[in-house]
Amino acid sequence: MTRDATDLPPVDLPPTDESLPIALMRARERLMIPIREALQATGLTEQQWRILRVLEEFGPQDATKLAERASLLMPSQTRIVQNLSEKGYVSRRTNPTDRRKQVVSITEAGHQVLVRNAPKAREISAEFAEALGEEKVRTLVAILDDIIRM
Repeated sequence: MTRDATDLPPVDLPPTDESLPIALMRARERLMIPIREALQATGLTEQQWRILRVLEEFGPQDATKLAERASLLMPSQTRIVQNLSEKGYVSRRTNPTDRRKQVVSITEAGHQVLVRNAPKAREISAEFAEALGEEKVRTLVAILDDIIRM
């Protein structure tokens, strides 16, 4: 039997506009609007872009570390890397010290995708900084880093 919410006893939770997890999700969705629009022109998904960014920044790495740095679950990362490999943006090879693992690297084609789209990415970041102020952005990133390390 379905009951109307007004018939149910109240649940002792803070309002959703005071919930940190919900606020973080709402903020992420708002920040992602211009990023998603820019990515449409690249033919890449948000996750593919993150993988390319991580590989560009940190260099070749094993799949587990890549998934962690790109904030992806391993099964998703495996599928995304396969797709990027088919596009010629990444390469995979067996880890020479542990043949059970793969090392993923960005290719020249993947690097060029980042080069071509870096100006738009910088423009979007500058718009965020202008809207919030540089100090707030630095403070927010520091707070989020603290949360990540909890």
